[in-house]
Amino acid sequence: MEQDDHDLILVDRPAEAVLRLTLNRPEKRNALSNGMRQRLFTLLEETDRDPEARVTIIRGAGTCFSAGYDLGGGTAPPFPYHTAPGAGHWPRHVVEGAFRIWDLAKPVIAQVHGWCLAGGSELATACDLVYVAEDAQIGYPPVRMMSPPDNQFHAWLCGMRAAMEMMLTGDAIDGLEAVRLGFANRALPAAELDAAVVERAGRIARIPTDVQAMNKRSVHRAMEIMGLRAAIRAGTEIQALAMTTETSRATFARFRENVTRALDARDGMFGDYRTTASTANEGAQQ
Repeated sequence: MEQDDHDLILVDRPAEAVLRLTLNRPEKRNALSNGMRQRLFTLLEETDRDPEARVTIIRGAGTCFSAGYDLGGGTAPPFPYHTAPGAGHWPRHVVEGAFRIWDLAKPVIAQVHGWCLAGGSELATACDLVYVAEDAQIGYPPVRMMSPPDNQFHAWLCGMRAAMEMMLTGDAIDGLEAVRLGFANRALPAAELDAAVVERAGRIARIPTDVQAMNKRSVHRAMEIMGLRAAIRAGTEIQALAMTTETSRATFARFRENVTRALDARDGMFGDYRTTASTANEGAQQ
C-alpha cells in the first residue's frame, strides 16, 4: 500500500530561505510513483509562492537519490497533472513535468547520492543545479531493452560522443565523470554532500527572488533558442515509437510477469545495477 502522500516527501528548512524536499521511499530506493510525483510537484509549486523560501533542494532518503520510475504499478493513473492523451502520452507527460520545474521562478537544486537511474536522472536534470557524491552512479539502463529516455537530455548536457556512449551501453557514470561531462556542477565526498549543498543553497538564497528569476530565465532562454525544448519534445515521439519494437514489447511482457526477474534479465549480461552482489534486492525500479 502506498504511503500517505504527505509522508512520501519530507520537508525541512536547513538554512534561512532554503527549503529541502527529501524523497522518502527508501525501501523502494525512492522509486518515483505517481503519488510521490504529485506530492513533489505540489510542494515545488507551493515553494514558488512562498515568500519565506528562495531556493529548493531535492534529495533522496536512504541509500540513493532515486532508482527510477516505479514499475510495480506506481506509474498507473491517476497522474500528477493532465497531459493530452494518445500515443506517446507517458514520455510527453514526463517532459512536461521536467519543464514545470524548469519554468519555476526559484532555483531548484538536485542533491544526488547513490543510484540516480532512469526517471531519477530525468528528475535531477530538470533541476537548475546538480551536486553529486563522488561515488554516485548515474545511468539510463532502459536503453538496453526498452527505449531511449523519455526526457532526452543527454546530448544537450554531455555532448554527442558521451551521449552516444551512454545510449549505446546503458552504463552508469560516477559523480566525478558526471561533472567532467557536464551532467553535474560539482562532486564531493558523500559525507560532505549535505553540508556543501546547504552552503551553496544559502549563497543562492542571498539574492532576491525577483532578480534570481531573471538570472535563471536568461540561461534557459539561451538554451531554448538553440533548440533544447523543441529537441526534447521531439524525442518523446522517438521514445513512443521505440515502445512498438519487438524487443520492447517482449520486455514489458516480462515486466508484467515479474519485475525483479525482468530487471535481472536486462542487466545480468552486463553484471551491473541490481545484478551486482552489493545491490541485488527486491524492487520495482527502472
